[in-house]
This record gives sequence, C-alpha cells and structure tokens, in this order.
Amino acid sequence: MKSISTKNSVVYFNTDVYSKLNEYIKNTYPSKIFILVDTNTHDYCLPQFLSNLKSEEIIVEIMEIPEGEDHKSIDICTGVWEALSQYNADRKSLIINLGGGVVTDLGGFVASTFMRGINYINIPTSLLAMVDASIGGKTGVDLGALKNQIGIINEGKMVGIDVDFLSTLPQNQMVSGFAEMLKHGLIYSKTYWDKITNLEALDVSDLDLLIYESVVIKNEIVSNDPTEQGLRKILNFGHTLGHAIESYCLENADRTPLLHGEAIAIGMILEAYLSYRICNLSEKDLNHIKASIFNTFERTYFNSNDINAIIDLLQYDKKNSHGVVKFVLLESIGKAKIDCIANNDIILEAFNYYKS
Repeated sequence: MKSISTKNSVVYFNTDVYSKLNEYIKNTYPSKIFILVDTNTHDYCLPQFLSNLKSEEIIVEIMEIPEGEDHKSIDICTGVWEALSQYNADRKSLIINLGGGVVTDLGGFVASTFMRGINYINIPTSLLAMVDASIGGKTGVDLGALKNQIGIINEGKMVGIDVDFLSTLPQNQMVSGFAEMLKHGLIYSKTYWDKITNLEALDVSDLDLLIYESVVIKNEIVSNDPTEQGLRKILNFGHTLGHAIESYCLENADRTPLLHGEAIAIGMILEAYLSYRICNLSEKDLNHIKASIFNTFERTYFNSNDINAIIDLLQYDKKNSHGVVKFVLLESIGKAKIDCIANNDIILEAFNYYKS
C-alpha cells in the first residue's frame, strides 16, 4: 500500500512500517529509544513490535502508563518527563508511541515539550488512532475532564499503521474508531460515506482500503490547513457536543464513561439536527445520518439535568471565540460549514430528535 506524505511526515502501512522505521533508526542513530505504551499495549502489542524493531546497539527503554482517557493528564506527563530525565534522555533521543489515541496524543505532547522538543514516531494500535488521533500532529492532554485543553500541533517523524494490531482490540474499541471514519465521509466525501455505510457489502478484507481512504481524507484537510485556521476545523464535526458529552460522562460517577467514538457518534446526530435547522441539511439526509449511526452505535439516555450540564460544558470548547460557541455543521453529506452558531433552544430540540 502506497505511503502518504503529510506536511512534515510520512504515513507508512503494513509491510512498509518496520522496514521504514528501522531505516530511519539506522540513518538517524538516536542516542536512546523510549517506547511509550499503556498497560494494554504493553501486554498485547509490545512483543510483536519489539520482534520487528532493529535498534542495533541503541539502548531501548519501555515507559508504561495506565490505560484510559482519565489518565490523559498533566500528572501522567510529569511522570513520563521525570522518567526521561532519570534515564538520561537528551535532544537526540527518540520516543515511539505505541498505542491508541491517549498514547499518541500524550506521547506526542511529551516529546514536543521535553527539552523544547525531541523526535517522536507514532505507531497507532487502535482504529481510532489509525484514522484520526495519530495523523496531523495534534498532541495534548485533558485538563481534568475537559478534553484536549492543553497541547501543541507538532507532527512526528512518521506514522506506522500496521492493521495486524487491530486483532488485539475488543469490539467496542473497533466501533469507537468507526465513528471518525463516518465523520470523514460526512464532512468531505459523499462517495466515502456511501461506501462505508453500505455495511452489507463490506467485509474484513475491505478494512485496509477504508482505513487508507480515511487517512487520505484527513491528510488532504490537514495539509491545506496545518494550524486549524479554517478548513481543518471541519474535522471537529460532532465534537463540540461530543466532547462535552464525553467530559460529562467521564466526571460523573453515576454515568458510565463513553469511549471517544461513542460520544462523537452522539455528537454527530445532534449536530446533524443543528445542520438541518441552521444550514438547510435535507430532512432525508438528516434521517439517513441518524439511521446509519444507529446501525452501529447504541442509543444513550440523557435526562434534562444531564442535557443542561452538557450545554454548560460547551463554554470550554476550543473552537469558541469571544465567548460564542462555534459549531461545524453540514450543508449536505460531504460538505461542511465552519463557525456556525446555535442557540440553546435548538440544541434542546436536537437532544429530543436524538431520543425520538
């Protein structure tokens, strides 16, 4: 499968991943290699990765963090920074992030800030990280339950997507990643949307190509707007309300935490309704989006108190400007519009539509 060149990096696939990684290590000869994993990827992915890594005489250190979004924090970063110092990392060291979105986001941020920046490489092991989190250089951590409040845009030296790692994932993690693939079709390509929602015609052998096409879409968007001044904002469709829902469920003990993709799937239905009310998305497309998402994702119940608290959390969204909440909405499937404004009454209507 052909590699994809990004603004400052390259995405390699499957059989090319290890040959290109080992070639990079041989040519750059880092002083030390630090592999960041979480408790899951340490057990299920690290042995396979190490068996393919050729580090010659370079010392390799493993750094393990707890798994889960609630550990994507400055406290965990501090522990990793301290470990790097303790094991004498320097500006010629290399960090390899082997894991899902939490590992690639946090590891990229640690690398980008340690000694004002050292090189890093992402080896995503979850579907979500393969099609979204590891691509485009967004790094960062949460501030309490508030998503991605602290971070920097800085691409790693390469991304290596080996779909064999997907065999280690539970079903809910696969479904979570599928949400971002659906989003890519909704915001950028009706052709891709039609293909990925025609589940009866798809099988496991199609997954490689669908992942590849998803990465192509994200890369085209990011390459045209690396620092999110305009076009790149469309990648936030479903995320304004989705992130608020994810944060709310994470910080409330009486709610079951949602995986990122599960929250974004809800956000996409809600924001599709806003699109229908504000951007003239057709009712046919609206209902098609809702039905397609519910083909894969279960409905989640929110009472009026939940909804009001979720709306309150919108004030912390990164796209806001001058105290105004900004949404990415759809004019049609495959065509998104940025910087849209919706009042709370319409947001409440959207939740009622979601429940109906």
